[in-house]
Formats: sequence, structure tokens, C-alpha cells
Amino acid sequence: MQRYTPSRKDKMLELRPTCEHCNKGLPPESLEARICSYECTFCANCVNDILENVCPNCGGGFVPRPVRPAKNLKNDNFLGKNPASTKIKYRPVDLDAHALFAAAIKSIPAEKR
Repeated sequence: MQRYTPSRKDKMLELRPTCEHCNKGLPPESLEARICSYECTFCANCVNDILENVCPNCGGGFVPRPVRPAKNLKNDNFLGKNPASTKIKYRPVDLDAHALFAAAIKSIPAEKR
């Protein structure tokens, strides 16, 4: 059986540097970063306390963002070869509009939305 080895042609997660709502720093090693399937990136506090696990951009749910290894542990698959994004996407959520949007779907499990 042949093992899969990722290549740089494979799409890498951007590992965006900040929360889109509050602009809190989310460095590549952050355990507070949450992403939806479109890589919309928010901090755990915003996801839990404000967004109610409903992405304001797509309606999906969030999961913890993976941490890319900082050191070259195998096959050059690490931050040195595939650095995190430095592009900030600061787009504060319209809280009133999001409350209306989320109210209709937040009770539906994310995997069934």
C-alpha cells in the first residue's frame, strides 16, 4: 500500500492571522481559532458567545482549526515551507442581522444544515 504524501500543489489552509469579527490575533499555533468549511476564521469566544456556532458567511458550523507543525518533522510539511497567511480579513459581523439569521438555524446540528 502506497502512503499519501502531501505536495505543495495540494491546497493548504490559509491559517488566517485574526478573528474576522473582533480582530483578535490567532497565530498559527493558536488553539482558540475556529474555522468553517470555507475557512472563515473566528476566535472561540466569538463563535461560542456571539455567533452561536453559526458562520455569518455561510451558515455552517465551526471546528477547531488544525495547527500546522512549526518544525520540519517530515517531508518539508511545516510552516517554514507553507507559512500562515498574513492577510487580515477584519469584517465585524452585523450582530442584529446575524441574530435573525442564526435564530432560524442554530438549533439544527451543523452537520444537518
